[in-house]
Amino acid sequence: MRPPSSTAPPPENAEGRPDATRTALPTEPREVPIVNIAERTAPAPAATDTEKHRIRTGVIARQLDQIAPGTARVRTVPVTTDRDGEQRLATWVALDDALGGPVKADHDAHRAARGLLLRMFPAADWTRPHAYDAITGDLALDEPTMPEELYG
Repeated sequence: MRPPSSTAPPPENAEGRPDATRTALPTEPREVPIVNIAERTAPAPAATDTEKHRIRTGVIARQLDQIAPGTARVRTVPVTTDRDGEQRLATWVALDDALGGPVKADHDAHRAARGLLLRMFPAADWTRPHAYDAITGDLALDEPTMPEELYG
């Protein structure tokens, strides 16, 4: 229980709430209401491109790990399929671990991984094959190449 106070309670306005114009000392009238003034601080410095890339890489890696645990690389390859005589464009998605082995995941996980990359890289040309490395955060074209010595 609180001991009785020797000071009077703050004056109330017509609505029965404490008066916002009350002063610390009841003998001094105050014209300006007492309010909390937020401290003004300098704005946070803008993140550099390197910091943005690092943050984005971490976000994508965490989300890929939630979709299919152990995923370190996502490869997408657009393929044309023939369904009932109609040509359709589909995307083949492979989820690999850090050692290059396949990650066991269902169809929905593959679809979710592709959807994540589509949202995170909207400017990419998804009609071409891509490989995303979740460790470095690099999205690169994943087209087959021929070794230099085979060029004639």
